[in-house]
This record gives sequence, C-alpha cells and structure tokens, in this order.
Amino acid sequence: MSRPTRLFRKLLLVLSSCMISSIGFTALYLWLIGVTPPPGDPVFKVGGLPLVPLMIAVLASLVFGAFLAWYLSRPLEHLRWGLQRMAEGELGTRVEPLMNGRRDEITDLAHDIDGMAAQLQAMIAARDRLLHDISHELRSPLSRIQAAIGLLRQGSAPADAMVDRVERETEGLDALIDEMLTLHRLTAAAPVARSAVDVVEILHDIAADADFEARAKNRSVRIATPEHFVAQVDGDLVYRAFENVIRNAVKHTAEGSTVDVCARAGADGAQLEVVVSDCGPGVPPDMLEAIFEPFVRIEQHDAGRGAGLGLAIARSAVLAHGGAIGASLADNGGLRIRIALPP
Repeated sequence: MSRPTRLFRKLLLVLSSCMISSIGFTALYLWLIGVTPPPGDPVFKVGGLPLVPLMIAVLASLVFGAFLAWYLSRPLEHLRWGLQRMAEGELGTRVEPLMNGRRDEITDLAHDIDGMAAQLQAMIAARDRLLHDISHELRSPLSRIQAAIGLLRQGSAPADAMVDRVERETEGLDALIDEMLTLHRLTAAAPVARSAVDVVEILHDIAADADFEARAKNRSVRIATPEHFVAQVDGDLVYRAFENVIRNAVKHTAEGSTVDVCARAGADGAQLEVVVSDCGPGVPPDMLEAIFEPFVRIEQHDAGRGAGLGLAIARSAVLAHGGAIGASLADNGGLRIRIALPP
C-alpha cells in the first residue's frame, strides 16, 4: 500500500473521530446538565438521543472526513510520483500542472519542486556542454602537439621549430587547465578568503601592465579612478576578474584606439562601479549575456587565441563577492562591461 493511501486512512480516521467525538461530547454535556430533547414522534433513541439523526450525523462526518482526507492526500500522491520520476532521471517532469488549480501550501511546494527540477536540468545541461567544450579545447592543442612530434620524427621539419611549437602548445594547455580549475573553484561555491584590499590600486596595476603591452600593438589604456576604495575581497580573484576584462578589451579594440577604464565610488562608498569600454567591433545584441558563458567566442570577431574562459571567470569572481557584471554596446559600437563591487 502506498504512503498516500496510508495517509488517507489516517486522515479519515482522525477527522471522523474528531467529528463523532464532538457529537458524543455534546450529548454528554446535555445529559450532565439534565437537558433532554423535547418529546416528539416515537423514534428509536440511544441514551435519550434519537437514533436516526445520530446516524445521519455520523454518516455525514464520515463522508465529509473522507472527502477532506482525499483532498489533502491526493496532491501528495502527485508529488511522490513526480519525485520518483525525477529520481529516475526524468528531470523534465512537472507536478504543478497536476494540482488542478489549487491555491494552497501544497501547490507552493509543487512549484518549488518544479523550480528545483528545472534548475537541476539546466545545471546538468550546462555540465554536459562544459564537458563537451573542455574535450574540444583539449583535443585541439593535443592534436597539434602530436602533429609536431610526428614531423619531428620524420625529420621533415626543423627540430627547433617543432620543439618551440610543442612548448607553446604545452604552455597553452597549462594555462587552460589553470583557468578551468579557477572557474571550477568559483562555480563550486567555495568560500572566498576575504581581506582588506584597495581595489583602485589593483586597477592601476592592471591598467599599467595592459597599457605597456597594448602600445606594442598601437593601442593604449586610459584609466580614471577615485583615490582609494578598500573592500573585503579575495585580492587574487578580483585581480583575475579585472585583468580578464581589461585584457579582453585591449585584445578587441581597434588599432590606434584607446580602452577606457573608468571607476567611481557610489554614495557613501556603497559600491565601486567600474566601466571598461573598447572601440572594437562589439558583439551581436543577442550575445551580450552569452559572452560570460565558458568557451563562448564570437567567431567572426575573435580571431585571436584563447579558451573563452576569461569573461566567465570574471563573472564568477564578481558574483562570488556579491557584485554584479553586465555587458552593453558602447555608443561607438564597441563593447562596454560594467562591474559593480560592494565594499
């Protein structure tokens, strides 16, 4: 016998007992105070009470109790069925439509269960997509390493060039694995080690390094910030987040243009808002959210190398600190990324 059926029997027993007991206690009270029903037509009586009305009251109690017990136990049976289906891997199962328009706490529970199932379904889909992307990203450099080793063994290519190629690909693999581990640590909701850090100082260090490298490609980085903004953050993660965003802007900005890094503190130092704008080709409007997903590239614009993890790490690092990050198109068509970081 299923649990909902046992619950139905228990509810029926409790509800009917309560109703019948109320009738019995009422009769006992009337008997104790010496009140008897008025005389009437001859009918069967029990303890001075007419038998037929008493039986009608008991029957009504049973019928009403049975209906109420069914009304309460039926949706629980739907919930149990749905949870069993989800446990079997059918995460597309939804139980709220089976509530038949109910508006009570059980329906709220069904809504929460459906939300949990949808979230798990999205997480599993994201995991599968991530594993597919990781395998693709690892396969490409490994294939190039194998090709270089094959050419080296055949002696059909200069040995130094092939060794350099293997070294570059190995360094790329090492960087990719480091980024994936960082992203995993952030998405695993691990606690963030916080300490007092001057975020403005971090921004100036990153901008100085990025500007030095950008000038070799006829580009530059310009920064404007308040004097200080001290926040309780993980300095390494915040550094990685801003570095990824600024270097991504330098990478895509047009030759001869400038990347602007503008920071300003909110009222009473409530948060630090940092806006990084480039003069690049931008991204399609429907990709403004997708660029923060792992391994997402805008192929027609992203001709450079990279795993596509930089902005994903930046978003995860900012969110881990309770901040916010978003992208929009600049007036000149470039990309503008706004980061809000609490103190």
